[in-house]
Amino acid sequence: MTIAALTTYRSEEHPNMLWLEVETGDGVTGLGETFYAAEAVEAYVHANLAPIVMGLSAIDIEAVHHRTRPYIGFVAASVELRARSALDIALWDALGKFTGQPVSVLLGGRIREQIPVYNTCAGTQYVRGPKVGKTENFGIQSKGKAGEYEDLHGFLNDPVSLAGSLLDMGIDSMKIWPFDFAAEATQGQFISQTELTRAVAPFEAIRKAYGDRMQLSAELHGMWNLPESRVICQALDEIGMRWIEDPVLLTNPYGIAQLKGSVRSRLAMGETRGGAEDFKIFLDTGALSLLILDIGWCGGLTEARRCAALAGAYLTPVAAHDCNGPVVLSASVHFCQATTNAYVQEIVRAFYYGWYADIVTALPPVEDGTITTPEGPGLGMELLPDFKNREGTISRVSRA
Repeated sequence: MTIAALTTYRSEEHPNMLWLEVETGDGVTGLGETFYAAEAVEAYVHANLAPIVMGLSAIDIEAVHHRTRPYIGFVAASVELRARSALDIALWDALGKFTGQPVSVLLGGRIREQIPVYNTCAGTQYVRGPKVGKTENFGIQSKGKAGEYEDLHGFLNDPVSLAGSLLDMGIDSMKIWPFDFAAEATQGQFISQTELTRAVAPFEAIRKAYGDRMQLSAELHGMWNLPESRVICQALDEIGMRWIEDPVLLTNPYGIAQLKGSVRSRLAMGETRGGAEDFKIFLDTGALSLLILDIGWCGGLTEARRCAALAGAYLTPVAAHDCNGPVVLSASVHFCQATTNAYVQEIVRAFYYGWYADIVTALPPVEDGTITTPEGPGLGMELLPDFKNREGTISRVSRA
């Protein structure tokens, strides 16, 4: 079963998303996905990746993973690693279909069926544009279509009602990022007491209303220098955080270690970093309470397994990032089912109940605050034929 074709799909409606279909000489297909700068990743897939992998065995995923290690761009979530990730996910999906087994079984078997979720409180239009990480790309809307969730507007304007609606769904953990506006105003160099008070207010309001029923996490997006991050984290310490994520830019592991020396809260990082070697320098500090990886950025499921095993050697749990698309979410749930030290899964309910079902045939079921894998072999989903044929969908194919 050799790799015979790679087909990419982009969407004008979701310009940061890229989907990749692998087709084998036996007619088996597999589906992968990645996020951000989709046109650049598409170009790399067809100009650089396809000539390497055409004709290789689609079953020998580890060999393909080794052959596709880039000469440059081999650290952090580069274009090269994002393309490699999408391909790797697609190969695992194809192997599952070929063997008639779910990916989680191929990864070693399931340790757990259900994984608790936490909700990242984005809205339906979050990060649709090219300026990922900027507040102008938050896509804030006060009201979406019926059945949609505008949770970013919610945490900025009515955090208590937002938390209550999550609890009503059985979701008892949420993550918000009200500090980003203050960070942009000073390039992360200073936060005034006024801005600090304003940013911690949503956390305080939720804690006052619901006590410990809702677990709170703070996302700082790596936007602050070390002294200001310490001020913010110590203020959050007083409220009680499940974790504080990316408190400083992920370029200085010793800065993370220094910060942890003066902060009680658990520190989590770093979906944007890349693979196992990239994470090791941060794990070496002993400062991490949670390693967050993105299966669509780190090198796919093959690399995610290495990352989890490495973190396990440091007695550190891992979690899979999901603020991109439905295929990576499904791959992440399969990964968590088969990984001892993966105990929680991120979801964005605004995406899950908003646009995910417009792209794929099935979603990982969410019920009572937990998630599991779709039924069926592989990842348990396909791209909808309607999506492939839409006017705003751009496809490109490379064949052997």
